[in-house]
Order: sequence, then structure tokens, then C-alpha cells
Amino acid sequence: MKKRILIPALACLILLCGWEANAQSDQLDLIMETAGEARLKVMTRNIYIGADVDIILGAQDPSEVPVLAAVAFAQMMSTNFPERALALAKEVKMHKPHLIGLQEVYTIRFQKESDAVIGGTEPATQVLFNYLKIFQAALAAEGLDYQVAARVQNIDFEVPMYNPEAASQFSDVRVTDFDVILARDDVEILAMYKGHYQAQLIVPSAGITVPRGWVAVDAKVRNRTFHFVNTHLEVVTVPELLPLQLAQIQELLTILSMQTNQIILVGDFNSQANKHDTYQFIKNNGYVDAWRRFDGRSELTYNKKGFTYGHDYGLRNETVDMYERIDHIWVRSNVYTDGKQDIGTTVMDVTGDELADRTPSGLWPSDHAGVVAYLWIPKY
Repeated sequence: MKKRILIPALACLILLCGWEANAQSDQLDLIMETAGEARLKVMTRNIYIGADVDIILGAQDPSEVPVLAAVAFAQMMSTNFPERALALAKEVKMHKPHLIGLQEVYTIRFQKESDAVIGGTEPATQVLFNYLKIFQAALAAEGLDYQVAARVQNIDFEVPMYNPEAASQFSDVRVTDFDVILARDDVEILAMYKGHYQAQLIVPSAGITVPRGWVAVDAKVRNRTFHFVNTHLEVVTVPELLPLQLAQIQELLTILSMQTNQIILVGDFNSQANKHDTYQFIKNNGYVDAWRRFDGRSELTYNKKGFTYGHDYGLRNETVDMYERIDHIWVRSNVYTDGKQDIGTTVMDVTGDELADRTPSGLWPSDHAGVVAYLWIPKY
């Protein structure tokens, strides 16, 4: 059973009662409600396409793309998302979060005979993998009912891929990326919002523009209404990309500044905690990093800093090699005159970071770990 970071009173209750993981979740709900507080559980999870697609984006010449695409495609097949989805679903079952922010939710399409290699524009339509449907099926197999509350489509690009089994020796592979919010069946969704950042990465050598987006909902849990936001910011592979990432978060926080509800902001920010400029920018604009409230007081025997990245691209590393915390849960609460905040934090957990979390064939669920926060919302 995974150990957790807890406020002392609740930690004692768990130790005294000896609850199993699922029982802990249900019993803590009851305790919080009895104490006059509603408990909200949220999760952020990058589920990972399963390959290093940056090798395609980093192509120096368009003629390199087919071979690089074939390498990435083979890696994606070997990391077997249907198998990984079952492990991801078990993480969700452990906590049963009310809302989940998912990143890298891909649909992969295929066309055996390429037209893109000769400049054609006919889109590939044969669906090989729909990650969202596969993941929802895995959740259902665990007895969980999660529905899509909102989603935004980001990059949708198609490239020729070397394939000796095709008559022309080239096929087309098309990848479409989404950010998604899943809601538990007892969450009331009042409104949905989505958008794309004006700041976008352009890759001339591959002929690709990489849009990034955000998606949000107004949700109600136990008569408390809040604004839940999920995003995936651009990765800073070279220092020159930092202004692009900063521009994206500036756009998002400007939009969120008009919100009067308390805000829960989750996602893959690609910004290392306590070090990178984007992280500091969010912190300096009135948001609280939920993990930081428990930093240094972890009960974990390892990963005390809550690292969430990065397993090997092939997901078969036999040691835990995570080295940075870039997946975050932020809270922006209204503060009343008595100094109390609307949203507090009682429990934090990192998922997919233990050897026991791997699939039967030895795959990690993702190259990222997931983060779960148990938040309390007191009555006023």
C-alpha cells in the first residue's frame, strides 16, 4: 500500500484503523463531511504517447522525417498503451478523484500507402489507438464511472513513415493530441471552457506548428462550486523556448484573473518546482503549490521531493530514475477577513513512481508520475 503525506490527525486515524487504500478514501470523505468540511480529490496525469516524438520535431531536414517517424512509431507500439491503461486505471481506483486532468491523450491514425511522401494531403483515417476510449474502458473494468467533462484538441499532424511492408515503402501516421478533464459520476459540471495559446512552437524543418491549449470546467461537489483547469505547457528543450512557455502561462493566468470562484489549476507545466521561471511566475501571482505545504514532511521512504519525471522513453527502466517535479496542482483561494482560505490540503500522493506500479510485462504506466491532492473546502 502506498504511503501518503497527511496532516497529523488524519495520519493517526489511518494508522489506528488500518484501512486499505479504497476504504481510506471513502472513510476520509465521511470524516471531513462530519467535521463540516467537504473534501475534493483531484488528480493530474500525463498518460504519455509512448514515444520520443521530439526526434521528429528535431529533424534537421524533411527527408529525415520518414525514418525518424518509423523509429518513434515502433517505440510507441512497444510501450503498449492498452496495457499501460490498466495500470493507470488502478491508480485512479486507489484514490477515486472527483476530477482528473489528463495530458497527452492521443488518437493515432494510419494509412498504409502514403500520399504525404509525395505531397498529398489526404488525411489518414484508420484509427489504431484512441487513448481516451482505451483509458475509459480500463476505468470501467475497475468498476469506475468517469465521463468526459471537457477536452481541447491540440496538435493534429501527419507525417510519412518508412514502412517496408507498404508497396511504396512509405505509410502515413497521424497523431492528434488532446487535453481532457474526466469527472466522476457524482460531480455536477456547470460549464465548460477551452482555448489555445497564441504563443505556439513552429518547427519549419518538419513543417509543423505545435499548438498548446487549456481546458476548464465550473464544477460542483457537495454544494461547493469551483473552477478546475487543466493544461500542458511547452517543453523547454533549449533556453530559447523559455519565453514561449512563459507567454503561455501569462495568457492563461490573465484569463483566470477574471474568475471569482476559487481555482484549482493542474497539469504538466514542464517547469521544475522552485527553480524555473514559469513555476515562480505562477507562485508570484497568488497561487499555492499544494505539494509545497508538505515539502520536507513526507512519510515516503523515497521520492521525498515528489519528483514526477522522468522514466525512460521506452518505459522499461528497472530503477526509479525520476529527477524533477514538473507536474503540479495549484490552488488559488479566496481569503476571508478572518484569514481562513476556502481550499486547504490534507493529503498528497504521487502515483506511478514505485516498481510495484509497473505492468505485468514491466512497463511503467507513463514517463511521468501522477499527482493526487485531497483538498478540503470548509463551510462558511
